[in-house]
Amino acid sequence: MASEDRSGDDSPSGEPSRYQVPAGSLKARLAQDMRTALKAGEKVRLSTLRLLSAAVTNREVELGHPVTDDEFVGVANREVKRRREAIEAYTAGGRADRAATEREEQHVLEAYLPAGLSELEVDALIEEAVAATGAAGPGDVGKVMGVVMAKAKGRVDGKLVQARVRLGA
Repeated sequence: MASEDRSGDDSPSGEPSRYQVPAGSLKARLAQDMRTALKAGEKVRLSTLRLLSAAVTNREVELGHPVTDDEFVGVANREVKRRREAIEAYTAGGRADRAATEREEQHVLEAYLPAGLSELEVDALIEEAVAATGAAGPGDVGKVMGVVMAKAKGRVDGKLVQARVRLGA
């Protein structure tokens, strides 16, 4: 074989692969990181990246087209959230060893997420959303949440935003 790198090129049968991977995309970075982890023998990192790759592939099948970088971030965000929930469950169940593994996986996945918003930025978004929606009380939390989460685009945890909105409402 002339080339071992098949990150989106033709398949061995000569047919084009299902989805071409644009160079510089998060999906291409994932493939490169998987190769690096495999060569370095980083088992937890490799298995986590494989799970993310499978989740991305599943999302592509659902959508019927290759994921964009924004959709990729959404998948990665969902996987990080799953890890957070698992950490809470394992900690509550007294399984510190499994919680530590989940934390390591979460750390690997967070490398694919954009930088999070600071508390000041979140507060500013909430104030802006309250002014824009004319929210007056606790019944308007949903309106404010919708505006804030649309502007934050996965860079902040919804639970944090909800708690801050409820404090201000």
